[in-house]
Amino acid sequence: MAAGYLEILRARHAARLLTGTLVGRLPNATAAIAIVLFVRAEGGTYSLAGALAAVYGVANAVGQPVLGRFVDLHGQPRVQFPAAVLSALAMTVFAFTGTDPLPLAYAAVAAAGLFTPPLEGGLRALWPSVLRREDQVHTAYAMDAVAQEIMFTVGPLLVTLCVSLWSAQAALVVLNVVGVLGALSVVVSPPSRAWRSGPREAHWLGALRSPGLLALLGAFLFVGIALGSITVASVPYADEHGGDAVYGWLMAGIGLGALVGGTVYGARQWAGEPARRLQVLVGFLAVCYLPLTLMPGAVAMTLLMVLAGVFLAPVIACAFVLVDRHAPAGTVTEAFSWLVTTFTVGASVGTGLAGPVVEGGGAVWGFGVPGVAGGVSLVVLLATGRVLAAPARRAVVAASSENDPNRAAEPRFSSGDRA
Repeated sequence: MAAGYLEILRARHAARLLTGTLVGRLPNATAAIAIVLFVRAEGGTYSLAGALAAVYGVANAVGQPVLGRFVDLHGQPRVQFPAAVLSALAMTVFAFTGTDPLPLAYAAVAAAGLFTPPLEGGLRALWPSVLRREDQVHTAYAMDAVAQEIMFTVGPLLVTLCVSLWSAQAALVVLNVVGVLGALSVVVSPPSRAWRSGPREAHWLGALRSPGLLALLGAFLFVGIALGSITVASVPYADEHGGDAVYGWLMAGIGLGALVGGTVYGARQWAGEPARRLQVLVGFLAVCYLPLTLMPGAVAMTLLMVLAGVFLAPVIACAFVLVDRHAPAGTVTEAFSWLVTTFTVGASVGTGLAGPVVEGGGAVWGFGVPGVAGGVSLVVLLATGRVLAAPARRAVVAASSENDPNRAAEPRFSSGDRA
């Protein structure tokens, strides 16, 4: 699989698109952590920090599919870069005004979330036109999930490093400036400028008219709740075991575990039905959350965080295949954005829920939330197994070639039984 990753990265524009997307998504990936640390530095409570992070997440959840639909209709550059600039400006306002007045703080984080560009969905829409072959696209999905975990491993460390060297305020500003530069790198690339969505049936529901996609979104809501609750539950634990540095290592531990799990998962081609495989992966994910309630010392807890993250990237990579399988023609960016949105909503609910749970029962109760949420996600997948396992619909492959970049539309493949 290492050779497969190298083959993809050697493809023209692939490394630039992957790197630019990851850098462009850095503000979004670190927003919850940065907001929590900033609010604490301003003297705010855990509940306020969780509430502001939740508002950001909910606004992001609203904006992603809306902006994703605009990308499908109008192309990437006209949507992605202006959105990135507006999001960064809003977060900068929050960084300089703080939590007083509170209405302005809520408005600023809401605007920052709302205008977060759908770079994640946009990259997955670009892979078919950049790589052409179905097996390469599926490998790219796995590589994409692994690369994200590098960002989620490094991101928390970057936040805590900025806080240590400068301040929580500086962390918010610097990360958002870097994110704008990443988005710019993507939208000025030839594949992004040339990409056009395939023909789509006019329907107000867009991608949501797919029963399979709805089933997948229902399960991923609870995966997001699990991950979001860990973000908040880890704060009081870290306060008792070493402070912000420990918090950064705990968050990085989840990303490291997902990085390892995603790399192993991508090391082979998987036979069998991806819907069934997703059930198994989510089951293991839920089980690995349970040991967090033991709350051992900082080193052991970091190792448990690594274990908790092992199945996250495989779950995401498998879900990418199912999204591509069930997304209606002409809605690929919107469909992937809905997955991001649902995950973000879940994470926001998790952060909002964990704040009062932690204040009422301590960190141990907060760490109990992810195990329960993971179990509910598995129940949803089991209940909708037949819908998710429905035969893949073969869409017409758009006529595009390397010699005609202006027709780099939306090639679609049947997912079949491969991940």
